[in-house]
Amino acid sequence: MSDRHDRLARERDEIAARVANFKATQEKFKREREEYFTSTLENARHGDGARRALERTYTWP
Repeated sequence: MSDRHDRLARERDEIAARVANFKATQEKFKREREEYFTSTLENARHGDGARRALERTYTWP
């Protein structure tokens, strides 16, 4: 019976490690998505496209 308990304990430990690894990976992806969103938004606000749009704006003489 001891061998069976040892095997089950090892399997539980392996599952717990896999779940922890999966969670860490998901958190990494979330951070990367948030960084990409922030970077993209900042570039849209302050990038060359916004500058060119301002340069094309007609100004009264």
